[in-house]
Amino acid sequence: MFTRLMTASALTLGLAAPALAEGDPAAGEKVFNKCKACHMVGEGAKNRVGPVLNGVVGGPVAAVADFAYSDVFREKAAAGAVWTEEELAAFLASPRKYAKGTKMAFAGLRKDEEIADVIAYLATFE
Repeated sequence: MFTRLMTASALTLGLAAPALAEGDPAAGEKVFNKCKACHMVGEGAKNRVGPVLNGVVGGPVAAVADFAYSDVFREKAAAGAVWTEEELAAFLASPRKYAKGTKMAFAGLRKDEEIADVIAYLATFE
């Protein structure tokens, strides 16, 4: 009985988490409009207030060589941190909670679906 209870609990928890890999890149492009004041993606992208986000999904933290990252991101980079979908989701939900001391002023995305969509969109840029 304990095994069935644990299995049911695990399945319930799994269903409650956002399906990040299943985000909609087209919807994510629209959500990314909230990010465009500070970030660019695609061919010819340049750093703005924030770094270029090409290759961010699955890439190392603080990887853009010519960008002046916050200390918190330089520390994460030195520790070998990687922007997995889960890490990006946590950051996008609340940048200041995820990375205390970040220079990023954006409050975060409130909807799991928007987070999954923007991650799917960013994943289209290597």
